[in-house]
Formats: sequence, C-alpha cells, structure tokens
Amino acid sequence: MDQLSALKQMTTVVADTGDIDAIRQFTPQDATTNPSLLLKASQDPKYAPLLDQARAWAKTQGGSDAEMLANMTDYLAVLIGAEITKIVPGYISTEVDARFSFNTKATLDKAHRLIELYDAQGISKDRVLIKIASTWEGIQAARVLEKEGIRCNLTLLFGFAQAQACADAGAYLISPFVGRILDWYKKQSPEADLSGDNDPGVQSVTRIYNYFKTSGYDTVVMGASFRNTGEIISLAGCDRLTIGPALLEELAATAAEVTRRLDPANAASSDTKHGPSEGEFRWAMNDDAMATEKLAEGIRGFAADQVKLEQLLAKA
Repeated sequence: MDQLSALKQMTTVVADTGDIDAIRQFTPQDATTNPSLLLKASQDPKYAPLLDQARAWAKTQGGSDAEMLANMTDYLAVLIGAEITKIVPGYISTEVDARFSFNTKATLDKAHRLIELYDAQGISKDRVLIKIASTWEGIQAARVLEKEGIRCNLTLLFGFAQAQACADAGAYLISPFVGRILDWYKKQSPEADLSGDNDPGVQSVTRIYNYFKTSGYDTVVMGASFRNTGEIISLAGCDRLTIGPALLEELAATAAEVTRRLDPANAASSDTKHGPSEGEFRWAMNDDAMATEKLAEGIRGFAADQVKLEQLLAKA
C-alpha cells in the first residue's frame, strides 16, 4: 500500500492548495487556501475566467478603488472555494485578509462577508472554515464566530500559548505550522540533527495533540506547512494533516508501511488545562522568540501576497 492510502486510514488528509486539478487528483477530504496559494492559482491561465468574473462582479458593487479591490479578492477566493467544494466532500478553508490580524472587528466583518458570498453561491456555512491568524485579536474573533455557528481554522500557529487560547475560545480547528517551526530552529542550529522525532515542529504538534486529548477539548489539530514526508509520517494519526501537491504525490508514489504515532487512546500530557488571559498570552508569546518571529513573518508574507493578488486583479 502506498503511504498516502495508508495515512488516510488513520488521518483525515487535506489538500493545501488552490489548484483544482491537484485536488481532483488526490481526492482529499478537505482543502485549504490562503492568499499565497490563491495568488499562485490566479497566475495559471486556466483560472483567467474566474478572475474576469471577479472583476465584473466587483464593478457591479461600486465603491472606492480599495473597496472594489477587496470585493474582487473576496469574490475570487469564494469562486475558487466554490469550485473546490464540488470536488471535496468536506470543508473549504478561506482566509481573512492578513492585514486584519490585529483587528477583531474587521476580522468579524470580513468573516461575515465571506460567509454571505458563499451563501450567494449556494454553499452553506457548514462547508466553510474561516481561516484567521492566531493572534490574540484573531482568537477573540473566532470565539464570537464559533458562538454564531461559523466554524474557524486558526492558522499561523507556532506557540503552545496560541494553541491553549484557541482551544479555550472553542475554535473548531487549529493549523500548527510544522515546517516553519523547523525552518527557525535549523537557522539557529544548522548543524543539529532535527530529523524524525527530533523535529521541533513535530514535537510541537505532538504536544498540542496530547494536551487537547487529555484536556477534553474538541478542537481539531491539523498539522500544516510540511517540508518533507518524514514530518508527515511522524504525525500519522493526527486529526488532520494539510499537505501540498508535491508531498501528496511523493506519498502516493511510495510503497511503505505507515505506523500510527498519535492516538487519543494513548495520549498523555503533563500540561495542565488552562485558558490564558490576554496578559498571559502576550507574555508567553513575548517569551517565545520562534513563535513571535514566525507569526509576524507569516502575517507579513500573507499580507504581501494579498497585495500582489489585488494588483493582479486590478489589471483589467
């Protein structure tokens, strides 16, 4: 049996791409997108009709240039998401503009707007996860949205305090970024052996998974941002894993046994259940250089790609 098929027997596999053809090829349960993935997809000529449709729709809405650009990018994200829901049986994750990462109200407004646009496409909110950066402000927006029945995917998660706060807020799902954690530690200690169980990203997700299971949280743990298939196999059994097309292809082409590494029946944690206050959260993040730096870098990166996507759409 190939590794992808074996992995699917113990973990829900999610496609980390906006490429509809790749999603169709690997038959994942869910799919996730972000501004970087949407930008990449939008540069493919086969998506040109969707870009034209987004531009035309935005013009019917009127408003300032900035409002029209926001409408274009929102509508394009929903159009691509709607196409993806025709292929996957589960969720499509659609991200809130990263520039709202420190603004709870703006995040809520954008989330409601995305849900409205999906509804206009005939896509129920039950098929959508709103992706929000795991800042304190983003987590508080998720707390409100979850109470409204809008499920959230808290992304750009690097530190344990972020995971604690997300679970306490009742977030449906979190996306800890395995590979980006590894990147940071490799830069700090280039000679260290960070493979297999020594991978700090794998260790982070394992800790979070065990904490959630022993604390009785329902929040789904979905490992993300993988650098190699070894990281994926080391987290076999995690609730969900979101994987890019290249690594999905590598798993599908590899015939090897996959051993379950994470299991709720065997979960054990020394971490006491705790929902951090704002002060505790901010201090924990301040005290974790990796989490602080990677969160800031991730927000900047997604915001930059959001701007590039707007510029692409502005070219009529």
